[in-house]
Amino acid sequence: MAIKKSELYSSLWASCDALRGGMDASQYKDYVLFMLFIKYITDKYADSDDFAPPVTIPAGASFNDMVKLKGKPDIGDKINTQIIQPLIDANDRLSRSDFPDFNDPNKLGEGKAMVDRLTDLISIFQKPELNFAKNRAEHDDILGDAYEYLMRHFASESGKSKGQFYTPSEVSRILAQVLGIGPHNTTARTVAYDPTCGSGSLLLKVAAEAGKHITLEGQEKDVSTAGLARMNMILHDFPTANIVQGNTLANPKFKDGEQLRTYDYVVANPPFSDKAWSTGISVDDDPYQRFSWGVPPAKQGDYAYLLHVIRSMNSTGKAAVILPHGVLFRGNAEAVIRKQLVRSGYLKGIIGLPANLFYGTGIPACILVLDKENAQARAISGDKKSGIFMIDAAKGFIKDGNKNRLREQDIHRIVDTFNKQSSVPGYARMVPFDEITDAKNDYNLNLPRYIDTSEPEDLHDIHAHLNGGISVRDIDGDASALPPIPGLSAYWQALPGLRQALFTANAHPGYADLAVESGALKTTILQHPEFADFRSTIDGLFAQWRTRNTPVFKEFDIDDNPKVLITQVGENLLETFRQAPLLNPYDIYQHLMDYWADTLQDDAYEITADGWVAEPKRIVEEITSGKKKGQTKDKGWACDLVPKPYIVARYFAEEQAELDALQAELDSTGSLLTELEEEHGGEDGAFAELDKINKGEVAKRLKEIKGDPDCAEEARVLKQWSAFEKQQGDLKRQIKEADAALDQLAYDQYAKLSVDEIKTLVVDDKWLAELEAALQNELERVSQTLTGRVRQLADRYATPLPELTQRVDALSAKVDEHLKKMGARWA
Repeated sequence: MAIKKSELYSSLWASCDALRGGMDASQYKDYVLFMLFIKYITDKYADSDDFAPPVTIPAGASFNDMVKLKGKPDIGDKINTQIIQPLIDANDRLSRSDFPDFNDPNKLGEGKAMVDRLTDLISIFQKPELNFAKNRAEHDDILGDAYEYLMRHFASESGKSKGQFYTPSEVSRILAQVLGIGPHNTTARTVAYDPTCGSGSLLLKVAAEAGKHITLEGQEKDVSTAGLARMNMILHDFPTANIVQGNTLANPKFKDGEQLRTYDYVVANPPFSDKAWSTGISVDDDPYQRFSWGVPPAKQGDYAYLLHVIRSMNSTGKAAVILPHGVLFRGNAEAVIRKQLVRSGYLKGIIGLPANLFYGTGIPACILVLDKENAQARAISGDKKSGIFMIDAAKGFIKDGNKNRLREQDIHRIVDTFNKQSSVPGYARMVPFDEITDAKNDYNLNLPRYIDTSEPEDLHDIHAHLNGGISVRDIDGDASALPPIPGLSAYWQALPGLRQALFTANAHPGYADLAVESGALKTTILQHPEFADFRSTIDGLFAQWRTRNTPVFKEFDIDDNPKVLITQVGENLLETFRQAPLLNPYDIYQHLMDYWADTLQDDAYEITADGWVAEPKRIVEEITSGKKKGQTKDKGWACDLVPKPYIVARYFAEEQAELDALQAELDSTGSLLTELEEEHGGEDGAFAELDKINKGEVAKRLKEIKGDPDCAEEARVLKQWSAFEKQQGDLKRQIKEADAALDQLAYDQYAKLSVDEIKTLVVDDKWLAELEAALQNELERVSQTLTGRVRQLADRYATPLPELTQRVDALSAKVDEHLKKMGARWA
């Protein structure tokens, strides 16, 4: 049975992290990722029948040979000399600097400490789940996902300056998708380049979008990170990717003759505000003519990298670069370069990202999207109506520990909006060149100048406070106001009759009164026919999506691609709910993607490995303490694909209802016992003579007072308690027996299930029911939001100022009268 991917990754990380000891994560990652690398190439290429496999593994240099070194006193030296060195000698693309020193006592400990640590590390990668021999990475990208998982955790643990080797995968996906690369416009000759490639994740995301085996080239300054990138390329089945080490600005390695090589696609996440960028560069005599637009500031290297990217694009090249927000508005030398950039027409768009996304810094960043192919159409000398498309996505994220993270809906919304060039108030718009070049802006590209993302201030209406009523502008909104007042207009467009049911005209023009009691607002909204129709519309959209996609889910099977599955059904869900009033289709999409991450993904990968098989398995845990330490304990059984509650709900609803009734009776009896103990628990109560209230103490006391007429009431209460206690015990036994019988019925049912029944249980009862419940929560949120705002406005103006004044005067007079009666006197 396939292990859950989420469990595999988390256990892999936990195991590796436990062995780290005092070593910094940025160093320890090199050891862990090498183990992943050697395990993968062993599984995939050690017994390869290929004439020329991408990686040659010499005899004696495989992971299996490393296993034989476990426990040996010279294990570290042997890994260096018998595993790593032969691999380097046999593969031109690998070098010694790519790999860590497995015999370094400063990092791994001395003597037995080193032996134990390396032995345990090898054991982690012997897990049977980490078997890549079948090359399931082609569809089940267990390797790539495990690598991403480890890299994210290492980056987050590596401190502020050492996490820069990794660009969060969510950001990488945006860059790759706004480039416009895809199967339709790529061939084997297509080349993508990253001048500061880090661990190579950006290049690999571009390759994933291309959908073909394109050529990848990258340069990385840090020696160990360049090695990491080379291993990453092999791990992701791009063994021919060309990753070189060196300073890209001072010594670019990719050249055609004496000029920079130019590319179809360029992506980059350069070090932010590099203060040493000009080291080794003659900026006034640059042989590659990168600084013809101007020389960046000596202590601010962002534009130096951008100019290198622009020079590395061919005549139809596309690029996307991550830079700090400062490049959009800083002055002096950068302002000169920015003006040339805008006038060139190369800058297609700007995407502002949330702060605190990256592991190396907490400052907000942006993506500059460049396009030389259509630059002339955008250039200042061209169509004056053209411009730069801007998105301010700074508010779209979720907190994830001490960092922010883009959600699936945030990524999708950015990419959709950019690729469709859609104008969205407060989020995105095409900014014409004449606005950018106007004297008030003077080529300043700071996004808040062009996109107002501020929330409209909820201003109080003085007239309403003085005279009562609710301003119609608050109810309906006012698009002509500055800033515009949104009001509740979106609700009334979908539910025009509901507005009439909630409000009546006020004596003052432009104001209205609440037509129902404040406490009846939610009931009025939920029971209104238009809200019922709205619910029916949303339910109908979900039913359409379910009808279209149920066959897609049920036809999914062994060796199919889970990521293709979720993309297909997710895109269709998003498209379906674009028609939904009052709901954000991206919110609905996020529910699906959250469920994918929590449950559906593991189910899909289990199906692609084993098919539609539902076999319960025993849960056996090892006892870790006490007299039985080392023994095992049977904790029952479970089935991940079809958990027990779904079997019970479909086949044994009557038995479950009987069990629930017994449990309800038990709860009721427990409440009666508690009430009795509280009622008679005082100093003079029936339980006062007991040390503690339990069966033995009560029986003992009843025996003592038997026949005593003075204790008749006490005896009655104690007998009543005994009856309740006996009833409680009987119910517990019945519940235990009924639960055991139901458990056995459910367990036996699995063997009787057909494949079609399993599909119904999984797709209809589990997956789709969960998504439908999430949709109902969204409908509930709509009614709660509307109710809350209307109630807020009604309560705000419920008591006009004159009435408040009268109340104050009346209360003041009342207080004065009381004070006079008490003899108080004042001048």
